[in-house]
Formats: sequence, structure tokens, C-alpha cells
Amino acid sequence: MMPGSDVLLGIINLYKPTGKTSHDMVSFVRRTLNIKRVGHAGTLDPEASGVLPVLVGKATALSDLLTEKTKTYVATVQLGIETDTYDLTGTVIKTSDVRPTKAEIETAVSGFLGEISQLPPMYSAVKMNGKKLYELARQGLEIERKPRKVFIEHLRCFEFTEDSFKMEVRCSKGTYIRSLCYDIGKSLGTCAVMSALVRTQSGPFSLENAVSPEQVEEAMKQDKIADILLPPETVLTAYRAVTVPAHAVAKIKNGLRMRPAQLKIQDEVMGEIFRLYDEKELLCLAKVIESEEGPVLAIEKTFYQV
Repeated sequence: MMPGSDVLLGIINLYKPTGKTSHDMVSFVRRTLNIKRVGHAGTLDPEASGVLPVLVGKATALSDLLTEKTKTYVATVQLGIETDTYDLTGTVIKTSDVRPTKAEIETAVSGFLGEISQLPPMYSAVKMNGKKLYELARQGLEIERKPRKVFIEHLRCFEFTEDSFKMEVRCSKGTYIRSLCYDIGKSLGTCAVMSALVRTQSGPFSLENAVSPEQVEEAMKQDKIADILLPPETVLTAYRAVTVPAHAVAKIKNGLRMRPAQLKIQDEVMGEIFRLYDEKELLCLAKVIESEEGPVLAIEKTFYQV
């Protein structure tokens, strides 16, 4: 599997350093591997670092599945300061001498567990009337935003100092950690900003197993890209795997819908998704839907090489 070939397929668990945008990292992989079809799952702010799953080749079809996954972050919260961006890149608009105790912080933070409403910060990529909020904010505008429901699964505070503490957060997609820091500061009767952020996990991808941009370049030099390119199955283990009978492979590749029984599938349920394989490779994901002929498998995402 040579870099630059159309057969490149997989996911790189890439470590994004601070100072780089998620788009920068996609461009880096595209340039290094000499392949056009590259994407990522879950944007990280330029000043944040950590896990950024980069999708290569037909694995870009997995973007929506990966984006939905739970993510884990470690944020550093600085007390006594508020900025217009909710982090240290913005302009200071308020300060406070109030410094809550460790017990007060832990009590306040526990109140943010479960489903909460978040107001997206003005400096964010959320679109309102076709414009990104940060574009409006740069024009000095502030508009009314609608709260959004997010889910905080886990919160843990540690490394307390007089002016800061660290916070581990496991949360649903769409959660703004900057907003969480801001809201916690408000609940403590002071103000707070996020001074640092590291994404330690995104779905099945963890920081401990992430590869640096330098490691990607080295793998390219040694013709060992396959060693760091994880298979699509990394994020598809929840779906039953089925080997397609030889006579049905061509039909599947032509997009024809098959009855589950034709692929020797039993006990299927409506809406269930299967991984379909031939003898060599993952062909596609197919979903059980209703038709005039009864349940059939409709292809959702393809991975086979033409």
C-alpha cells in the first residue's frame, strides 16, 4: 500500500499540537501522504491540543459516526478573570478577587453533571443566519443565541492552586468546555476562563496511543504508513460482521439491495446495521430497512476499492 495510492484507507489517531488548526492537520496529512481524500472527526480549537482522528481515503465516510462519540478533555481553569472568548486569547472584560475553596469548587462542579443547557460563546463556529458567530464577534456584534442541550457524563477536579484548578470532563458532542469553565466561574460567584485544553480521548482513540506529526512523516519516509493507519473496524465493532457469499459480492458492489436471508443473516431487526465483507476486505455498512418485499439491506457507506 503505497502513499498517494487510491487504496489508502483508514484512520490516523493524530496528536494535534497547540497553535495549529484542525484544518492545518488535515492539510498536513494530505500533503504528507500525497492523497486528496482526507478529513477529520471533531474540531479542536487552535490553542487546544490532543486527539484528532484524521480520516484517510474512503474512511472519510465515518466522519458522522466518529463525531457522535463521547469525548474526554482535561481543562485548566483560571479563576478571577473573564474574557470575551472565555479563554486567554480574548480581551479581559472583568476580574474578581473572590477565590472559592476546594470544597466549594467541587460542590459547584458536581451541579453540572448530566444534561445541561449551554449558551455557545460568541467566539465559536456556530452559525446564525448563515454567519459564523466568531465572524460577527470580530465585527463587534453580539447577538442573542439559543441554549443547546449537552450531556456531561463525568467531571473530576484536581491540581488545585489559589488561582486555578484542572478539570477532567467526559461529555457529548457539541459541548463547549470554554463555556463550561465560564459557567462554573459564575456559579462560584467569581469569574473564570479556560487557560489550557487537552483532548485525551475521542471515541475509541486515546492520547496514549496518538501519533505525532513527526511520527507520520517518519512513517512516510520508511514506507510504513500502514503501521499507523488504523482500519475502519476500529470504530465499527458495535455492528455485526457478515461475510457475503461469493455470488452476492458483485451485486453488493453494484448497490443492489439484498434480503438478509440471501446473505445468511438471521435474527435481524429493523434499523440494524451490518458490516459486510468479502473474503479480502470490508465492503460496506448496510442497514435493514422495510420494502415491498419485506426487510432488505440498504447500503449506507462503501469502503471497497473499485
